[in-house]
Parts: sequence; C-alpha cells; structure tokens
Amino acid sequence: MSTAKPTLSLSLQFADKTHREHLPRHKVARWIKAALAVDGLDGEITVRIVGEDEGRSLNRDFRQKDYATNVLTFDYTQEPVVTADLVICAPVIEREAQEQNKPLQAHYAHMLVHGTLHAQGFDHEVDDEAEAMEAQERRILAELGFADPY
Repeated sequence: MSTAKPTLSLSLQFADKTHREHLPRHKVARWIKAALAVDGLDGEITVRIVGEDEGRSLNRDFRQKDYATNVLTFDYTQEPVVTADLVICAPVIEREAQEQNKPLQAHYAHMLVHGTLHAQGFDHEVDDEAEAMEAQERRILAELGFADPY
C-alpha cells in the first residue's frame, strides 16, 4: 500500500435525493480517497445516487441482470489516474442496511469503498480475489471508524 495521499476530482449527483443528508460531499470524498490510497492513485470519480428504476435499467443494459443492485462500477482507466463512475442504488442500500442491521451511512461508505476498489481492478469473482478484496475493505473501513461490513 502506498503512503501517498491521493487527490480526487469528485462529481456527486443525486437522481434520488432520499438519503442526501447521509452523503455529505466531504465524507464521500474521504471514503473514496481511503480506497484510492490502496494503490496511491489519484481519482476522477463521479458518484450518482439513483432510484430503483435507473439502477435496474443500468444493471440490465450493462450486466444483463434484470434487477437493481447496490453499486455498479464503470471503470475507464486505472493508471495514472483512476477514472470511474460509481452508481449507487439508494433503495437497495436502504434495504440491505436494514437486513444487515447496520447504519445506513456505514453501508454507503462500504459500497463506495467497494466500488472504488473495483475501479482499481480489484474483483471478487474467484475466492482468493474475493478474500483479498474483502480484507482491503475491512481494513479501509476500520481506518474510517466503521465496523466490519461482513
């Protein structure tokens, strides 16, 4: 892990404003920068908070999965700057936070860290990659003051 402090150009968009108070710009930036620090890379990231319809449409169109998911990562470059769009589906986040009995803001932080790690090339499709990615998530979230998300 690099000790360089990443810089971040952040666009924060709310198509669904339901949880806006849980996502102040400075916190969203802090969570994303913590994930970027894994590789010490700067980032140009757009975060878009969407409703169920937009989340489902994007997941169907780009992943051929006909349901809304918690986070979609559209990564464009990984070096020298991580450029990506992170799409977070507010109703799914709220549902999962309730089911997992965790604070809403903690789940948003987890999904933003998770999506940012995906944008840097981390994956969880095979077991050893999943374990490495989850270990990074646990470490980053602990450093940010959040409980183990798993």
